[in-house]
Amino acid sequence: MKNWIKPIIVATVASLALGGCTSVKYGDAGSVETTTVDFGSTDLQGIASKMVDSLLTFPPMVDVTSKRRPVMFVERIKNKTTEHIDTESITDTISTKLLRSGKFRFVDMTKVQAVKKQMDYQQDSGLVDPTKAMGFGKQIGAEYMLYGNMSSIVKRDGSTKDVYYKFTLKLMHLESGILEWQDEKEIRKTKSKSLFGK
Repeated sequence: MKNWIKPIIVATVASLALGGCTSVKYGDAGSVETTTVDFGSTDLQGIASKMVDSLLTFPPMVDVTSKRRPVMFVERIKNKTTEHIDTESITDTISTKLLRSGKFRFVDMTKVQAVKKQMDYQQDSGLVDPTKAMGFGKQIGAEYMLYGNMSSIVKRDGSTKDVYYKFTLKLMHLESGILEWQDEKEIRKTKSKSLFGK
């Protein structure tokens, strides 16, 4: 066997041995995730459930939503932790649950420029039937703003790491500036390294 063939065969066998054992499985998206102490799907779901239940059962909001469906918008959640946390996923889950409750309606402030571009096209391009074009100045303004922040405290002591998360959400009445509702969810996660593990 030629000398240059042996390294290729060895590399191929090693590659197959290392990469050939990969296994992918579907899991329950709602099951408890315990891989790390970092923010994860279980934390997101717990926060969303707590905030939505709290808002929907808060007596003044029960009174308001029994008569009509107020319009709100969601401001981006401020991430005050040292982790990269996709706070938009948290607000997406919360707004989805609130919308599906049938108690609230939302305006999407992230799409204002796209909406304006489409309406400019309908009004100014000459390609859209004027009687079927959407008119300016007819959108419904939001009555409430939903906003908040995510913070954390991380402590380490030898082989133990303790992470405390606090998620705070607030609902403001835009016209009056009154804070109508506020709640928070606390999460604590602890990880201890074993003598032989990571």
